[in-house]
Amino acid sequence: MKKVKIIGVPEHFNLPWHLAIEENAFEERGIQLEWTDVPEGTGRMCKMLESNETDLAIILTEGITKSITEGNPSRIIQEYISTPLQWGIHVAAQSEYYSITDLAHKKAAISRFGSGSHLMAFVNAEKQGWNTTNLEFEIVNNLDNAVVSLTKGEADYFMWEHFTTKPLVDNNTFRRIEDCPTPWPCFVIAGNYDFIENNRNTIKHILEIINLYTSEFKSIPSIDRTLANRYQQQLTDIQEWLSMTRWSQSQLTPETLKIVQQKLIELNLITTVKEIKDIMY
Repeated sequence: MKKVKIIGVPEHFNLPWHLAIEENAFEERGIQLEWTDVPEGTGRMCKMLESNETDLAIILTEGITKSITEGNPSRIIQEYISTPLQWGIHVAAQSEYYSITDLAHKKAAISRFGSGSHLMAFVNAEKQGWNTTNLEFEIVNNLDNAVVSLTKGEADYFMWEHFTTKPLVDNNTFRRIEDCPTPWPCFVIAGNYDFIENNRNTIKHILEIINLYTSEFKSIPSIDRTLANRYQQQLTDIQEWLSMTRWSQSQLTPETLKIVQQKLIELNLITTVKEIKDIMY
């Protein structure tokens, strides 16, 4: 049995992996796929790939791209979610901020530098016409700590996936100002370079399995109720999320990767543009 370590955020996007593991789909191919949730998000997962703590990761496109350009010996193996991520811009429910313009020059809570919450703060700032060189950040590591930070006033706003944070909006912990979607497909499957080079046949089997599961995912009977129950979401929210989310079974396009790198360059988040072959598998 080939042991493979994989990581991802504990969010509804990754349910196809859990279903495949629970149904022993990987074990039937001689693969022991060990999943670990990483609530700290992309910044932490980039470090885990770089330090060989994991073989594979389901990770944000912009985060792993930035990390690879900075020397992370990993590669994007395949696109996973082909639609944008809806980043909700949140403040504490009792906050004095009610519009996006109120947040200019305010401090953003981020899970860590290099994370999606960090990079998307720049994307949002540029979209609003703010000076991106003056952004301030408070590192909170995860969603639970973001609640504490915003409630105490240590940070002013926090960007996190719209539907994951929706229960906190519903229970009056957060107030969502608006959404800021990513300008590209949001999640990819990435792998540590050494693992990729030495396990190409294993990767082929893993992709065959997960692509089958994602291609059939929306047609699973009552999948909306399963998602709502497992992730403590309102059924109507899950149905809305399902309607706007598409899983991919193919590689990220070179054109998309160029767009991601160009935006990171424009925002001064990376200093060099790498060739496609140095980023994609």
